[in-house]
Amino acid sequence: MSVLASMIIAHRGGALLGTENSLSCIEKGIATGADMVEVDLHLTADRQIVVCHDRKVNRTTNGKGKIEEMTLAQIRELRLLNRDGTVSNETIPTLEQVLQLCKGKCRLLLEIKKKRDDQYPGIEALADSIVKAHGMEGDVVFQSFNDDVLFKLHAIDPTLRLEKLLVVRIGNLLIDNSFAKFSWEKYDFVASFNIFRLFATGHFVRDMHAHGKEVKVWTVDDPAKAPAGVDGIITDRPDLFVGERQR
Repeated sequence: MSVLASMIIAHRGGALLGTENSLSCIEKGIATGADMVEVDLHLTADRQIVVCHDRKVNRTTNGKGKIEEMTLAQIRELRLLNRDGTVSNETIPTLEQVLQLCKGKCRLLLEIKKKRDDQYPGIEALADSIVKAHGMEGDVVFQSFNDDVLFKLHAIDPTLRLEKLLVVRIGNLLIDNSFAKFSWEKYDFVASFNIFRLFATGHFVRDMHAHGKEVKVWTVDDPAKAPAGVDGIITDRPDLFVGERQR
């Protein structure tokens, strides 16, 4: 499969096109013609799902603190930082705002961030209910590094499309050990295995395809560096990949 045939997914809305995970950036990602927009989900102290990559607001806003210890009202007082470090007039969006923005325009790849199994209790059921309340269950895919998230989502609704994020060990550096404990039976309900681009070897891709699984890679910002044969490209520059497809 050539890169032109791969699904193009705007990472964090298309993070090199604007302020990552902001509504304006997501709008830009949609405008490129990307097949999907990818964003990250966290749960506030008052059980609101917000869209931010990090579990803390320190890097992406003019404030400090852990999302799980803040209310939505407190988060809305903050302003997102532009890529040059200046303060924007935008706030961290909620999942509902993102769904409203994308409905009828673009599919969504939602990554539920959960560092510990006991973190964000009930986020899986809440996210699923919000998606269904907006009538977007056919346009949303969930992904996570955390197996607990995937197992809970599958138990909530076995028809959900779920994707497993994978990273592996490089020498003595443990990036994530989930692949070392990989089991086809354990992940029989997982539709795609999404892996850092450098690990998407030909053998890995062929093995996944032989077992009826897709492969998506992250984060690839140059079409010339996209691994061969993959089913999806998660990129901060969806405009470049869409442009390559349209040539």
